[in-house]
Formats: sequence, structure tokens, C-alpha cells
Amino acid sequence: MKIDKMSKKIDFSQGPVWKCIIAQAIPLTIAQLVQLLYNVVDRIYLGHMEEGSSIALTGVGLTFPIVTLIMAFTALFGMGGVPLFSMARGDGDEEKASKILGNVFGLLIISAVILTFACMIFCRPILFAFGASEASYQYADEYLKIYLWGTIFSMIATGCNGYINAQGFPRVGMLSTIIGAVINILLDPIFIFGFEMGVSGAALATIISQACSAIWVLKFLTGKNVAIPLRLRKIKIEKKTSLDIFKLGMSNFIMQGTNCLVQIVCNATLQGYGGDIYVGIMTVANSVREIFMLPVSGIISGAQPVISFNYGAKDYKRVKKGIRFNTFIGASYTMFAWLLVIAFPRFWFGIFSDDFQMMEIGIGALKIYFFGFVFMAFQFAGQSTFQALGDAKHAIFFSLLRKAFIVVPLTVILPMLGLGVHGVFLAEPISNVVGGLASYITMRMTIYKSLD
Repeated sequence: MKIDKMSKKIDFSQGPVWKCIIAQAIPLTIAQLVQLLYNVVDRIYLGHMEEGSSIALTGVGLTFPIVTLIMAFTALFGMGGVPLFSMARGDGDEEKASKILGNVFGLLIISAVILTFACMIFCRPILFAFGASEASYQYADEYLKIYLWGTIFSMIATGCNGYINAQGFPRVGMLSTIIGAVINILLDPIFIFGFEMGVSGAALATIISQACSAIWVLKFLTGKNVAIPLRLRKIKIEKKTSLDIFKLGMSNFIMQGTNCLVQIVCNATLQGYGGDIYVGIMTVANSVREIFMLPVSGIISGAQPVISFNYGAKDYKRVKKGIRFNTFIGASYTMFAWLLVIAFPRFWFGIFSDDFQMMEIGIGALKIYFFGFVFMAFQFAGQSTFQALGDAKHAIFFSLLRKAFIVVPLTVILPMLGLGVHGVFLAEPISNVVGGLASYITMRMTIYKSLD
């Protein structure tokens, strides 16, 4: 399929706001669904290997904090520049938008190189600090040392794809992830089972697919279809532009970074109170959560450039409509998702593991982990609004509040109060309720109210 056939642009200033958001959100959700397959398809195949499936799943789960850290830096530079880029376009300043895009690309390349070599050098102490045992370390190390070579491809593909979507080409952005994920799905069984490479095969399939996605993204952004293309002469790191990107990207960075911190604390605590099997159960719980987060994440991602564009154009009435639509759709969906997990926990757990012992213990943990899932919609609606409208301080604070100030302390304290491993799984729903309501209520009382 030729790129120009997929390049139908969406005008964010025209038509009902909800239609603009949906037009962005549907292909973005599909893209994120396929992007999720990058992560979960490895776990699905490894969780159903004939021998050592549980410990292999645990080993891959131990690499999550490092993968999340890479995603955090991608979000810092990639998502941090998108609102600035969209507001510049809405204001008609194409030169400024072009500088932002070039600056973001330069930051992504430099951080990818540093992260790759830093993680490789300190791989062993990092994994043991994250809760690895001698048994699970060999799988984690085997996966990570191959996966890290694809860091630069992953950061380019994910970090730059937002600038395709922000220019009104969500279907092209959707293809960016579909291409890579399809390749990953096809290569995984060939490498894991056909070539009997196991965990190494899963990692190799992932970096090949990420490379293909990166090539697609760069091909489109350097082509003639976009209004603001990526040009070599614009790839410069300017201090002021970088600081502005840091400010808005910091909320995403902290959100991903605190996810990394939570994963480390959870794995270490579970290893101490329950051993490798509970680290594996948390891997499954996180995987199921990633599946159910997709639609609400797609809505938020689709709404952000629409809201930022209209804010830059000073059409505040459309901005408020976008915020209200985000909240309603997000809350409705997350309530439905919560009910699905409560009603069919065995089915969702069984997608990732057929280990009988792990499943029997893990079903109860899964129900606890998902309790109050609906409040995640309020967390995202509040925080994404702060970010889309350039309110970096509130976006950063509420990123820190839910994970660093609520989940991490509770993960350590609740098991000590006699709840054991169940306390680790209970920390998440408590943070959803407290953090979600705090973020949303503050947004409504401050920045939303000021739009009048």
C-alpha cells in the first residue's frame, strides 16, 4: 500500500470535536493494540513453552523496569514535544514546529545510544536489584542483552510517530506499529520454536520488527506528504526548545519512570514474600492490564493533538468539549473492562500462562489488582488535559502522586501489616481511587474552569 493513499489529513478546527477525536482515536487505538503485541506476544509464547515456561515468563518480567525506562525517555522527548508542535501549528508558526521536530529527533538518538550501553554494562547488578533469582536471571539476561540492541529503533518508531498523528495522519501512524507488530508475530514462533532459540528468539524477533517500524516512520516524516517534514538541517538541539520539551514531557517521563520504580519495588517485595511464582503472576497481571488500558489510552492520545491545536487557535469552547468527551468515554469503558475481569479472570490469566499452580494462585491476585479500575479514566482525563494545555507543574505532580507517593509506599507497608503478597496487589487499586479523583477534581477546579 502506498503512503500517499493513507495520507488523508484531518482538520482539527472543523466539525464536531468528538468526531475529530474519534477519527484520531480509532486508528491510534488499533495502532496501540498492535504495539501491545510487541510486548505481550513474547510473553504468550514463552508462557506456553513445554519446559520452564513459568520461570522464563518470570525472567522476561524482570526486564520490564528496563523496558519501561526506555519508554520513559521516549515519552519525555517524543510526547513532550507533541503539544508544543501542535500549538505551533495551530498558531500558524511552521518554522517553530519544524525546529521542535528536529530537536526531538536529536534528543531521541542521543538518549538511545546512552541507554543502550549503560544498561548493557550494568545488566547483572540491575536485574538482581529488580528481584532476580539465580534461576530467573539467566532468562532475563538472555532476553535483555539482545533486546537492548533495538533501543534506537524502538525510540525512533515510538517517539517520532506522534508527529505523524499530530499532523492529522492517524492512519499512517497506525501502520507504523501494525507493520512492526505483524512482523514480530510472524517471527516469534519461527525463532522461539522453529529455530529453538527460546527467549533469545523472542528478543531477536522484537528488534527486527522495531527496525521495520522505524524505517516506515522516517520514510513518511522525510517525505512530501507532511506539512512539517523532518529535515537534516533542522536536527539541532537548542537549549530553550529542549527545556520546553522537558517541562511538558516530564509528566510522561515521571509516569513511565514511576511505573519502572513500582515494577522494581513490586518484584523485589514479591520475591521476598512469595518467590519467583509471584513475580510471574505480577507479570501476567501487568500484561492483562496493558490489554485493557488500550482503548482509553487511544482516546487520550487521539484527543491530545485536537485539544492542543484548538487551544493554540484560542477556540476554548472546543477544548472544553474535548475534555468532557474524554472523561465520559474513558469512564464508561473502564467500568466495562473492570466487570469483564471480575467475571472471567481465568480466561484472561490463561492467555499468558497454562501453569495450573500459577493460575490457581493468580486469579485471586488478578481480581484484587483490578479493583477500582474505573478510576484510571479520571487519572488520564485530568493528567492528559494538564499536558495538552501546557500546564507542566500539575501534570508532573499528579504523575508523582499516584505512583511514587501512593503505590510504592503501600507496596512496602501493606505486606508488613500482615497482608503478605496480597498487599502488593492491593496497592494499585488504592492508588487508582485516590490519585485518579485528586487529578480529575483539581483539573476541573483549575485549568478547566479558567477556559470560561
